[in-house]
Amino acid sequence: MSIEGAGPIELSTQRLAPDDAGACHELDQLCRPQGWDLPQWSQELEASGRCVLGVIHGCELVAVGSSWLILDELQILLVLVHPGHRRIGLASMVLYELIRDGRERGASAASLEVAAGNTAALGLYDSLGFRSTGRRRGYYRDGQDALIQWRQLDDTTG
Repeated sequence: MSIEGAGPIELSTQRLAPDDAGACHELDQLCRPQGWDLPQWSQELEASGRCVLGVIHGCELVAVGSSWLILDELQILLVLVHPGHRRIGLASMVLYELIRDGRERGASAASLEVAAGNTAALGLYDSLGFRSTGRRRGYYRDGQDALIQWRQLDDTTG
C-alpha cells in the first residue's frame, strides 16, 4: 500500500487510547465539520466495550473507525479517512479489523448506517457483503436519509 507521493509503506491499524481524542476530533472535523466534539471523542475512547482503531502515517492519524458490541451484533459507528489519503484501501482495512475484532468478541452480525447519497461508502460496504435492510428518513442534519446496512458474520468472510 502506498500513500500518494510517499512510495510503498506498511500501514496497520492500532487501538486508540483516550489521549488520542484530540487527533480523532481533528480528523473528524476535517472529514465532517458537524461531527463529534472533543468531549464526545473522549467519551468514545474511554467507554468500555468500544473498539476504536486508527491508522497512523508518520505522526498523523489518517483513518479511524469505531464500533461496539450489543449482545451478538457489532454496530459500526463510523469510519473516517483523511481526504488526502482516500481511495487507497484505508477504509477497507479499518472495517476489516473492526469486523475481525467484533467476531473475536462474539459478534454474529454487523450493522451500520450510511447516508443514502454516499455512493462511495455504499460501494465499499456492498463489496464487504453489507446489504440495505431499512431506511431512516431525514436522519442526517442535511436531511439525507440513512440506509441501515447489515451483514451476517461467519468464518469465511472478512
